[in-house]
Amino acid sequence: MSKKTEAFLTKAEEEEIVAAIRQAERTTSGEIRVHLEPTTGELDIFDRAMEVFHALKMDNTKQDNGVLIYVAVEDRNFVIYGDKGINDVVADDFWESTKDLIVSHFKEGNYKTGLVEGVIKAGEQLQKHFPWDDNDKNELSDQISKG
Repeated sequence: MSKKTEAFLTKAEEEEIVAAIRQAERTTSGEIRVHLEPTTGELDIFDRAMEVFHALKMDNTKQDNGVLIYVAVEDRNFVIYGDKGINDVVADDFWESTKDLIVSHFKEGNYKTGLVEGVIKAGEQLQKHFPWDDNDKNELSDQISKG
């Protein structure tokens, strides 16, 4: 883990993002994760996000409704990767508008706010298309993963 990646968010900011994930997931069967790492290495960012998505077992959700916000800190780049279930039902411009929302905060250096807003927006769509029911369980960790 690089110093830049470690310094990207404070412990308190990480806790606020985890709280946003828990809040968003309270009303949906969908799963949201945030992953930070220094760089994608030689890979295209989308390809690396897909690798991380699989490594975190996000493709094992019952309704294919996992959403990963993948951030390559030193590359100054990120991707929002949604599984097939959620991609099939959101508006065509949903991921782009969510990315724009996050970018607007990142440009100001407000990384935590950008990630929280992105999580909330993804959670709203997940709730709309995959509402929580009593049989649902939290299938994946809410913690921020790091590579």
